[in-house]
Amino acid sequence: MKEDCFETIQTRESSLPERTAEQISKLIVEQHLTSEDRLPSEFELAELLNVGRGTIREGVKLLVARNVLEIRRGKGTYIARNPGEVSDPLGFAYYPDQLGLAVDLLEVREQVEPWVARAAAERAGAEDLKQLRETCAVVERDILEERDHSQNDVLFHVAIAKCTHNMVVPKIIPIITYAITLSVTLTESRLKTETVVSHREILDAICGRDGERAGAAMARHIEHNRLMLEELLRSQGRERRTSGGEAADR
Repeated sequence: MKEDCFETIQTRESSLPERTAEQISKLIVEQHLTSEDRLPSEFELAELLNVGRGTIREGVKLLVARNVLEIRRGKGTYIARNPGEVSDPLGFAYYPDQLGLAVDLLEVREQVEPWVARAAAERAGAEDLKQLRETCAVVERDILEERDHSQNDVLFHVAIAKCTHNMVVPKIIPIITYAITLSVTLTESRLKTETVVSHREILDAICGRDGERAGAAMARHIEHNRLMLEELLRSQGRERRTSGGEAADR
């Protein structure tokens, strides 16, 4: 009786396109579909889910907005490369104080990324390490040839996260990648030499299966970024908060 009541409430709260989107999502999971797979046609989905093609279109639109599906021109609708992941899941772009946000994000990175680097050193497979080396080399080329390296810098950290083979870590990566991009932008890429050196240290430690060294190298890398951001705060006459909530110039 209680279950029937719950189902009724759920039905009333969800629109038909919403429920259709949920069923399509369930289909993706159950059939282990990936970005290589094309979604069945509107007609096939309408037959399968017993709804109209207009409802299928609305459901697909919802999933495109959520980055579960992507429409490839001339090819059809496919599963997104990272289903459900969005570049700014917490709306950081709308924070008015981007410099203060960058400092706070680094505080989080200081707690998370050294562990990620340690886990990567302990768990990475041969193919993971190959990808990590290639990504590190691309960042170095960008810097040496004076190109914007922020996007490939992000991919280097993503590659480290994937080395952990932890299902949760890739889901928090959009937060870390936003932090990296923001830091590079705010510091105007002034940490180019430090980035090359730090990335090599992290790479060597992970490839050497030395978790402690990898964690320490990552911590130093983040520390350089923190010091640069705090220098920017001081240049604006601002100070970083202490743990007690008061401002302090460290």
